[in-house]
Amino acid sequence: MPLDQAHLWKRRLSLLYAVVAWNAFGGVCYMIYTGRNDWAKFYGYKSDEEAQLPQAVRFAKQLNLPNAKVIKFNGITKTDEYELKDMQVLRPNEDGFSNAEKRVE
Repeated sequence: MPLDQAHLWKRRLSLLYAVVAWNAFGGVCYMIYTGRNDWAKFYGYKSDEEAQLPQAVRFAKQLNLPNAKVIKFNGITKTDEYELKDMQVLRPNEDGFSNAEKRVE
């Protein structure tokens, strides 16, 4: 392909990409503005109970990991730590881990 024709197609594809990206960004902003930012919950693919679960528990269920240690960070600061035992959230105390907070099914 000649160089001048390659530049022409590069410009055309760049313009097409810019238009598609701008429209996709506008679509996402519209969905957030109308309250449909959690599209799975809005369209009924996720129940209210699933939406209430912490994200770490949802990932553990998806990955089929009933026992996991969850450590949350905000930047470089540790904000939370707990363990999942058979999808039960266990919070640490002085003696180790306390009784289960709640059963997650």
